[in-house]
Amino acid sequence: MGNRPTIAVSHLGCEKNRIDTEHMLGLLVQAGYEVDGNEELADYVIVNTCSFIQDAREESVRTLVELAEADKKIVITGCMAQHFQDELLEELPEAVALVGTGDYHKIVDVVERAESGERVKEVSAEPTYIADETIPRYRTTSEGVAYVRVAEGCDYRCAFCIIPHLRGNQRSRTIESIVAEVTQLASEGVQEVILISQITTNYGVDIYGQPKLDELIRALGQVDIPWVRMHYAYPTGLTPKVIQAIQETSNFIPYLDLPLQHSHPEVLRSMNRPWQGQVNDNIMEKLKAALPNAVMRTTFIVGFPGETNDHFQHLIEFVRRHEFDHVGVFTFSPEEGTPAFDLPNQLRQEVMEARRDALMQVQQPISLKKNRAQIGRVVDVLIEQENPATGQLIGRSTRFAPDVDGLVYVEGAASLGALVPVLIEDADVYDLYGKVATAADLMAHQPLAVATT
Repeated sequence: MGNRPTIAVSHLGCEKNRIDTEHMLGLLVQAGYEVDGNEELADYVIVNTCSFIQDAREESVRTLVELAEADKKIVITGCMAQHFQDELLEELPEAVALVGTGDYHKIVDVVERAESGERVKEVSAEPTYIADETIPRYRTTSEGVAYVRVAEGCDYRCAFCIIPHLRGNQRSRTIESIVAEVTQLASEGVQEVILISQITTNYGVDIYGQPKLDELIRALGQVDIPWVRMHYAYPTGLTPKVIQAIQETSNFIPYLDLPLQHSHPEVLRSMNRPWQGQVNDNIMEKLKAALPNAVMRTTFIVGFPGETNDHFQHLIEFVRRHEFDHVGVFTFSPEEGTPAFDLPNQLRQEVMEARRDALMQVQQPISLKKNRAQIGRVVDVLIEQENPATGQLIGRSTRFAPDVDGLVYVEGAASLGALVPVLIEDADVYDLYGKVATAADLMAHQPLAVATT
């Protein structure tokens, strides 16, 4: 075992990629490899790449080139490995192995073969693998939070998205498997689990014949863990049964991450999302009526080919009307291999960037108003960082998901990974500011339960 090489892992891209990274780390540690966070000291560096949009690819390429220039033995994994396998092997002689999105569980065998001198290419044409609770995992998040993948792949074929080509069709885990993993995480002190997949509201269709998200939510309500959050909830999948399950499950955070992408039916039709153009306003009103205290997050793409000024104005008015708590805006990225790549009426980059900035300017006062409504309230905050210079604590309330939303800056003393009541005293567009609540604060201010933060 002592002669085994040291391995570092560079994680790029989304949280689905992060879970793949964590399983690779877990498998390598289980096999006796030394895993080092310092790439300079490692013999091998595994680069788990992202290929979702142009910016992500450029970051992945920069990382690979820097490691190649440092004479590192590189193992390329993830979406870019699946997407550009032959090109990467040709352009990077330092790459000793290439591993696709459906093959990361073979990482120990891949490294052993590379050690013997073989240049390894392990890429399944149709990814079918999904890890479950039996696969070792070495978590890279803060100690209080963990991501749990409920399904992998996607059955939709949105015109702009290359994910189904890179990740395959949807394949769900069983409810029992997910509950077992969350129970284990809870026993390790995790306070919040975040359920992720490409389309979480479609969970279970492939194995049960129909969506089972409502049953999964209720099953996780039986696990002794304070917060369960869900990402990537398509609005049409938020059925009355799912909404009722959210209402009746005390540890399930009513935080709705709705990847709407646009509001105008013509743009949605071009995106191959025609179903959504019929339900946006209607379902938003129903959701707000059923879950009046829910936090609403969404993402939009501006500059999709053929998007007119009228289409964009429709989107502006939609954002003003529905007052989302959090909005992310991306400019359209033409991805080779997707239908949108060849569409006519492509917009200039400066037009797309101007529209992105304009939409964010509309959203900022809305976000500020939503955050300022928290002032004077006592909310539970998961403490995740401490500024070593000032002692100031940094965490999140249920309003904020990791990395994509704001933070809560907290004065006072608390342990990392703990949930503590915090009196919110100030707010800006993105973040909240407060202090650890005293007994007097708790008497004077009614604390907000999970269901209403």
